[in-house]
Amino acid sequence: MAMSIPVALTIAGSDSGGGAGIQADLKTFHALGVFGTSAVTAITAQNTLGVEGVYAVPIEMVLLQIDVVVSDLPPDACKTGMLATAQLVHAVAGRIRHHELRNYVLDPVMIATSGDRLLDADAEKALQELLIPLATIVTPNLDEAAALVHFPVETEAAMHEAARVLVARGARAVLVKGGHLRGDRVIDILHDGRTTERWERDRIDTRNTHGTGCTLSSAIAAGLAHGRPLQRAVENALDFVRQGLLAAPGLGQGHGPLGI
Repeated sequence: MAMSIPVALTIAGSDSGGGAGIQADLKTFHALGVFGTSAVTAITAQNTLGVEGVYAVPIEMVLLQIDVVVSDLPPDACKTGMLATAQLVHAVAGRIRHHELRNYVLDPVMIATSGDRLLDADAEKALQELLIPLATIVTPNLDEAAALVHFPVETEAAMHEAARVLVARGARAVLVKGGHLRGDRVIDILHDGRTTERWERDRIDTRNTHGTGCTLSSAIAAGLAHGRPLQRAVENALDFVRQGLLAAPGLGQGHGPLGI
């Protein structure tokens, strides 16, 4: 009898440097015992130093990738990463609704680790209106959370408030990632409208942080694909990223990739 394996779908951009985007997602799915499928939204020219160019895949090709994958390899979980334009956000939101894709993890990729802007203003608005209400969980970092809620998110109290605001806008749960907080402790907040979980860990002093957000969101999707409760999927994903930071191979001259 054939062995059953969960399937996950990532709808995201390609990272030519291999540390983030589709490449990080597929490596994460594989490492966590999930069969990974993909719909590539953009091709980027980038490395550990930054993004040098972005070529958007035509929207009809993005949608065809989703349709063909779902028709034959129905995903147990899915995630979105870099979507870039409002038209693409509209189109992808329509496909998530049409196919009734479950366990949807929204990584609101807006700003790269290098500081490069990856989402235009119209797309940001469409993401808030169309994708947040579909999400099982949204995973913004502090900069992304601030852009979504329109107030500074620089303290733990502001993280809690941002999570509440985003749940009120329709997300079933929000994980506000505290990696950019000042200090030697990292705090992450998970809120689902009823309960709040808080994780606090020692900061790992490393430059090798490229792809942390992609890896975390795809690790959560992998946990959900395995049928784990959301809180456990998030905690396992945070541990997975931490292990990746500690095992980073030290490649490149800038923000190097994780060891996954």
